[in-house]
Amino acid sequence: MAYKSKIIEVPEKELFKIDVNRLQLNKPLPFDVYIQESGTYKKFFNKGIVFSNAFLEILKEKDIDSVYIYQSDKKQIEAYSSKLLSETALESPIDFKNYSFYKENLYQIERMFLIPGMEVDFSIYLLKNFKITKIVDASPEKLFMIYEDTIPEEGDILIEKKDLPLYKEYIEFLSKRLNRISEENDEEIRHVVIRESAKILMTEVLNEPRSGENIKKVGEVVNSVIEIMLNKPDSIYNLLNLKNYDYYTYIHSVNVGVLSIGLGIQIGMDRDNLYKLGIGAMLHDIGKSQIPHEILNKQGKLNDTEYNIIKQHVLVGYEILEKQKEFPTESLPAVLQHHEKLSGRGYPFGLKAEEIKLFGRITAIADCYDALTTQRPYKSALTPYFALSIVVREKGDHDPELLKVFIKMLGKIK
Repeated sequence: MAYKSKIIEVPEKELFKIDVNRLQLNKPLPFDVYIQESGTYKKFFNKGIVFSNAFLEILKEKDIDSVYIYQSDKKQIEAYSSKLLSETALESPIDFKNYSFYKENLYQIERMFLIPGMEVDFSIYLLKNFKITKIVDASPEKLFMIYEDTIPEEGDILIEKKDLPLYKEYIEFLSKRLNRISEENDEEIRHVVIRESAKILMTEVLNEPRSGENIKKVGEVVNSVIEIMLNKPDSIYNLLNLKNYDYYTYIHSVNVGVLSIGLGIQIGMDRDNLYKLGIGAMLHDIGKSQIPHEILNKQGKLNDTEYNIIKQHVLVGYEILEKQKEFPTESLPAVLQHHEKLSGRGYPFGLKAEEIKLFGRITAIADCYDALTTQRPYKSALTPYFALSIVVREKGDHDPELLKVFIKMLGKIK
């Protein structure tokens, strides 16, 4: 199902209290870690993240000397204390190269649409622990019926990119059928269909970044998102694609667009500016379409040369979009300035404070937050709550007033 905005509280009796000092520096956490704040328990660290000195400092700043894990995880404490650090999720360069190659030819789809009893005409793959496995073998000539146990509950569900037209037809058919069957799910289904359509479109944009027709279609999607969010602010939780097991540029682009529009609405931006902000934010990473995949998907830290190449995506994106008549000139700061920081430590120009436009400031916050909460082969995703703590901690980098509104807007995210 789509992401729900309801907060699920963890009962105290299910948690076990441990001293912060028992968290091992530079080792992956083998369990989720919770903190107590304002009488509730909030997940602060996701299982799998490498606990660092910087994370310890954040706990100290919050005056937290004890954290909580599930009672069922108590038995892992001793083993964790003596376990050696695994360098990455994929330690074999050959395995990682194969994984990156196959991933580039696959596309992540929405699990909620794979309903038992429905037939599909495309093959389906599972990505889990950075291993890709075919779980459904199907084609237009060989249909496959989905059963209760066909689709695993964990991992990313993918199809081959060549099958995107088939998937598009499938969700259009399914959304019409579900709308007839269940009126109470109409709204949620419509939101998720728009999100899926936006993802597919962003894939097409990244494949053909200089297509004016694709840019025009992005504008149409942005208008749909604005309409939904103006009518119902909580729809942001259905429109965001959260809890993926890996990073996808097309999903990140949609998330940044949705988050930016949401923040624009919260600060009272008018409809025209919401559109210009939204299309700029959704296309903020279009320049990555020209960056080699082996650099974008590199396992581990980039060297100086690779990092300089990555930084070029901002200028490349600007160069692509400034020539597009369908793309408003006023939207360009969202593309050109989403890596600038108020402190002057950003790129490509090292702009400071007032030199960074409002669209650039908003997109920078949305981009940073979504990147922190996304899984990568070389790092686990941060919890939304902890990611916000990281963004806020970089006080000199982001607009403090916008951050306050952003945090309030995402207050219901677990």
